[in-house]
Amino acid sequence: MKQAKILRNVWLGIENLLLHKLRSFLTMLGVVFGVGSVVAMLSVGEGASQEALSQIRRLGSNNIIISSVKPAEDQAANTMRSMLSSYGLTYEDHRRISESLRDVRQTAPVKLIRKDCRLHERSIELRVVGTTAEWFDLVPREVLAGRLLMRADEEKRAPVVILTEFGARKLLATEGTIGQTIRIGGNEFETVGIIKSESGQACNIQIPDQETDAYISLEVAQRYYGDIFARMTSGSFERERVELHQIIVQVDDPKHVEAVAAGIDSMLLLFHKKKDYVVSVPLALLKQTEATKRTFNIVLGSIAGISLLVGGIGIMNIMLASVTERTREIGIRRAIGAKRKQIIYQFLIETVVLSMIGGLIGLGFGVLTPLLITHFSGMPTVVTANGIFLPLVISMAIGIVFGLYPAMHAAQVDPIVALRHE
Repeated sequence: MKQAKILRNVWLGIENLLLHKLRSFLTMLGVVFGVGSVVAMLSVGEGASQEALSQIRRLGSNNIIISSVKPAEDQAANTMRSMLSSYGLTYEDHRRISESLRDVRQTAPVKLIRKDCRLHERSIELRVVGTTAEWFDLVPREVLAGRLLMRADEEKRAPVVILTEFGARKLLATEGTIGQTIRIGGNEFETVGIIKSESGQACNIQIPDQETDAYISLEVAQRYYGDIFARMTSGSFERERVELHQIIVQVDDPKHVEAVAAGIDSMLLLFHKKKDYVVSVPLALLKQTEATKRTFNIVLGSIAGISLLVGGIGIMNIMLASVTERTREIGIRRAIGAKRKQIIYQFLIETVVLSMIGGLIGLGFGVLTPLLITHFSGMPTVVTANGIFLPLVISMAIGIVFGLYPAMHAAQVDPIVALRHE
């Protein structure tokens, strides 16, 4: 019985709104744009946050990345460019980190060299990564063909190379893949594997692998290419000595990551006169990004909520005008026995129906907007259940809160005065 009465009141509310279609539509627009902007902003914010979080997770929540950096004073020196500058991580640093810290599970030293790679008439510049078999444990990537580096390759100093999919497509197109011999610089290497790599940055940390990587054992890289690198830049000749460009450290437990990072930093300070390295902790960035994500969502939701507030004020304004227009109708209903709470229910249902219809239209607008953003700009967006449910609840709450005063105002109208109203 109560359900039938509620449905009848809802239908009556819809009929009253349809009597003034344009006015009802214009009143709903505030809620439509408010709900739509809430959904769209939360979706854009969630997409950006998840993209940043996924990039950081690819670095490994248990990993610490130590990178060689050229000291600022060395970069500022423009004279005597032909002199040999030495900086960065050393083989001894790698040994100390591996042996001195008990919470370190395994490490991977990394030497990076830019070299031209050739196969017949095809040529491409690749980043040669001299490392150990542990690298692929710390930075796991999908193997598309062949195998990864093995300890036996290091022990035998075997001239074998693992290519990324990008490099393999550029060099080995129309050729056999596994077993093909390519030239890196002036040395020949046998291709024994192809992997799928990722590239980019995660919160200013360079992801360890790139599309243009070629992986060889560290022993072979040191033997063939040494530790001194020469290059021409802006007409000047630079010679640099860098033993290791990176050391990736895996800690046994995420709880120990920040403590181990602090220990590594303190240890390196003892043996480096200059700050020629940087210690990056993806886990710390992960926590920071998650906190930023929450703040970002609150700020975006608050900004979009202002639109809903404006829409609610518009609903209150139009319902107060409706009460004034329908004063005689209210008097007649009271005169034939309608109670005050029935008058309140009638106007309250109308405002809730108005805000809910606007909310549903705004929801469709809000879901469509992120899809268009992703399609035209490539920016990732994610529509979550909370991003849909929360605006609908807010739109219903707005209908109740901003409709309550006009409804109570209508219920307070004196029946005798209302019947005399023209």
